Amino acid sequence: MSSDWKVEIVECGDLVQDDDEVTPPGEAERRWNRYVELADSVTGNEGPAGVAAIVSSLKAEEDYGAYQAAHAALSRFPHSDLGQGVAHAAKELLSIPKDGSGNILLILAQAGPAAVNAFNEAIQTADPDVRVSIRRLVEFHEAREWLSGGSARNVLLMPRQ
Repeated sequence: MSSDWKVEIVECGDLVQDDDEVTPPGEAERRWNRYVELADSVTGNEGPAGVAAIVSSLKAEEDYGAYQAAHAALSRFPHSDLGQGVAHAAKELLSIPKDGSGNILLILAQAGPAAVNAFNEAIQTADPDVRVSIRRLVEFHEAREWLSGGSARNVLLMPRQ
């Protein structure tokens, strides 16, 4: 996939919300349809940058089901690419809605050791402030719904430092 795909999925991921009174009629549906089409076109060969683009695209508070296509697309990546890509999108992971970040972290944790190890290794190269914020985000989700289950709890960012 080209870098144009990465730019477009991020742009289309900013889905029009119900309370938007500025967007022209038809644009919301066009953007939703294009987003799902872009996510469905993912083969898993796009590398960590493709994962990062998908994570970066999850901007909307209400996705009207479109992000299910993105989550399915993430499952097509090799686990090491998934882990590296989520780590490369750490800043974006911190800025997307909490449900979105929790869902991504759960997908990562459930993908298994290869994904988790790749994430844990790659996150070490992130800016120290970003690492601290990611740790707080993981702890937030471990204390609540997304990572509170036994198999997802205390998996990411181990060992604790």
